[in-house]
Amino acid sequence: MYGFIRVAAISPEIKVGDTVFNTDSIIRSFSILKGKKCNLGIYPELSLTGYTCGDLFYQKKLLDSVYESINLLEAETKKANLTILVGAPISSNGKLFNSAILISNGLIRGVIPKTYLVNNNEYYEERWFSSSLDNFESEIKINGRKVPFGTDILFDFNEIKGLRLGVEICEDLWAVFPPSLYQSTAGANLICNLSASSEYLSKADYRRELVKSQSARCISAYVYSSSGPNESTSDLVFSGHCIIAENGYVLAENERFNFKTDVIFSDIDIQRINHDRIKNNSFGFSKAYKEFRIITLEQKFDKISDLLRVINKTPFVPSSLNERNSRCKEIFEIQTTALSKRLKHINSDKVLIGLSGGLDSTLALLVAVNTYKKLKFPLKNIICVNMQGFGTTKRTKDNAKLIANHLKVSYREIDIRKTINSHFEDINHPPNKADIVFENAQARERTQILMDMANQFGGIVLGTGDLSEIALGWSTYNGDHISMYGINSGVPKTLVKYIIKWCADVKYSGKISEILNDIIDTPISPELLPADPTGKIQQKTEDSIGPFILHDFFLYHMIRFGFEPTKILYLAEVAFKTDFKSKEIAKWLKVFYQRFFQNQFKRNCMPDGVKVGIVALSPRGDWRMPSDAEVNLWLGDLEKY
Repeated sequence: MYGFIRVAAISPEIKVGDTVFNTDSIIRSFSILKGKKCNLGIYPELSLTGYTCGDLFYQKKLLDSVYESINLLEAETKKANLTILVGAPISSNGKLFNSAILISNGLIRGVIPKTYLVNNNEYYEERWFSSSLDNFESEIKINGRKVPFGTDILFDFNEIKGLRLGVEICEDLWAVFPPSLYQSTAGANLICNLSASSEYLSKADYRRELVKSQSARCISAYVYSSSGPNESTSDLVFSGHCIIAENGYVLAENERFNFKTDVIFSDIDIQRINHDRIKNNSFGFSKAYKEFRIITLEQKFDKISDLLRVINKTPFVPSSLNERNSRCKEIFEIQTTALSKRLKHINSDKVLIGLSGGLDSTLALLVAVNTYKKLKFPLKNIICVNMQGFGTTKRTKDNAKLIANHLKVSYREIDIRKTINSHFEDINHPPNKADIVFENAQARERTQILMDMANQFGGIVLGTGDLSEIALGWSTYNGDHISMYGINSGVPKTLVKYIIKWCADVKYSGKISEILNDIIDTPISPELLPADPTGKIQQKTEDSIGPFILHDFFLYHMIRFGFEPTKILYLAEVAFKTDFKSKEIAKWLKVFYQRFFQNQFKRNCMPDGVKVGIVALSPRGDWRMPSDAEVNLWLGDLEKY
């Protein structure tokens, strides 16, 4: 469904050297997988025998019992409709290989031997095993049947387009050139690691980072399953560490040191991985230096009804307070550095800001103040202009004046209503007709004033429009759409208020913090239509175009991952199931696509502005799109909703 595949990493309860018990333990875990509608399970290295058998690996009885276990697993995987990877010692032509065995629906489909054997400190693998580098066979006979054998095997799935599985074993990951590098360049986007990694202080942290970084380097999913504490503790302890990562992020991880069978699940997004590979030129240039045999598995996957991964409502805003504060600080410094460079380049120390008392203009002012402090420019050279129109309220006007005065910048008020009425008279427009002309005339007049004052003072107009408004075209063409530098153009609306909140809590205190918090609490509005009879804001942006929390969600998943509308709708339904009904989400998603396509012409001539996150819409950088592209295909995907 939408490119998701459910995977499991299992660290089963075992007894060292007891293949009967271990096989039964693995089979018992099948019911756990089936209960979660999971058809793909990865077990640890040498999980049929136990990793710590030592010289028992020389015993014929132990090695023969492995083949009996394989027979049982073949029969049980067929009953359970499963594909599994288990670890076992496999002998061939006088050599013993530490191997991963893939069994799918009743048949062994491939055996992959370990390449990098650990033979230092507490490990003695070369005492018992041969490396895959010592193998010269492409097939091996198991229970009377020839099976593909080698490290040149990848697995496709007939039912999930675009999914390709590669296998490496424990130390293979720790090598300078892990097999997964070659596998990923040959198309493998799900790497499975069967491991037996002992524990000592801080090793788990290093291991987690290794799995994360390899999944990022390969632009892949990475499923890691390690042996548990039932291994021998003669000299070592094993924790049963299980990790599922995707392109640099850990999706699931277990609590270690569990003596019972431990299972973690997550849903891997194959579409997302393949999209990132397509967009990444470095991956595209990576040559597959090794030829692989591709084996197609006839695996049927159960339909997933519940998604086992976290879908963040606010993908631009971290849920963790510490991470959010760190991100706000980083963005603030990026904006500050960008404006500093622009002012140094043009040799000017004056900026003009249309300060409305709303979120966006306040953020622009805060960045400007920080920039001027960094450059040691006089704060009075920040010229803020509040231009009262027909919808300006006392609350926003007062806040604009208060924040400007407390930050010690220059502040002016200009009432544009008389000029606008004169303009309406010139073009023969009824002054009380509150239509698009009524609104846009005010926006353009404000821009004209700022541009002229910039010429007057030898400065630049600092644009205040944010990324979300740019995506939706929520600006007046040749009005607030235009500036000399768009300082907020990379910042989504859902993040703007958190940056201001961070400034209120960290950069400032007292009265300034109080004013900033009130600005955060003010309804979002362009204030172009008259206030209500009590003087409160009547024109609320989100009433007209929809909640920004939804639009930012749509924007992120459309631009970042290229998802189709129905998948974005599905993800939104998962994320906002307690906040919005499906019908309402679909309604605003249609609005999003309609507005996004209709307003590309504005983005194609937007002013310079700094990129701060992975999603950006500059026509000179991240987003190139014709102004006259048709939206029909995307809206058609939502026709039934």
